[in-house]
Amino acid sequence: MEIINNGVKTFEDSGYTRIDKWDDEKTAKLAEHYRGILELIGENPEREGLIDTPQRVAKAIQFLTKGYGIEPRDILKSAIFKEDYKQMVIVKDIEIYSMCEHHMIPFYGKAHVAYIPNQHITGLSKIAHVVEAYARRLQVQERLTMQIRDCLQDTLDPMGVAVVIEASHMCMQMRGVQKQNSVTTTSAFTGIFLRDTKTREEFIHLIGSRLH
Repeated sequence: MEIINNGVKTFEDSGYTRIDKWDDEKTAKLAEHYRGILELIGENPEREGLIDTPQRVAKAIQFLTKGYGIEPRDILKSAIFKEDYKQMVIVKDIEIYSMCEHHMIPFYGKAHVAYIPNQHITGLSKIAHVVEAYARRLQVQERLTMQIRDCLQDTLDPMGVAVVIEASHMCMQMRGVQKQNSVTTTSAFTGIFLRDTKTREEFIHLIGSRLH
């Protein structure tokens, strides 16, 4: 059974519930383009396996790029608390799924984010949400790393921020050089993480440790 309420479609059948949300007008326009792409690569969009593919891809790309409709700084501002804590806060192993802007092929990996508060902290889940908001856009890993760093620094005004991202890029693994085991690492620092070698080394050590 399909239920539509305020643009949200809910499908219920035999105790299973799936909720989909997308822009119908945008979906229709995107699907038209994807249908054209299928024809251009030599496929028949009328055959059984591809009849609904343009609509499916249109909905998928909206999900994969949903970060354009999110302001990451507002995420942090929704949960800022005054706290006299001045030691390192690390959220590591945050899963990342993004799309390379050069080929629109996925890259995926993990982000490790740390900051040292200066009177204010934020909810831990908000940091993961910030990473997700920036990742769900067409990206390059270098810019993604800096955007996360700058968002925390500008919004929380901490004593320093550190971000490291490790990712595998399908544009290197599936095409081009085809190096399946390559991993790209990027880093970005502010404040005390730039000035104090020991602080930066502590961060690097902690994200590499298996304490859990």
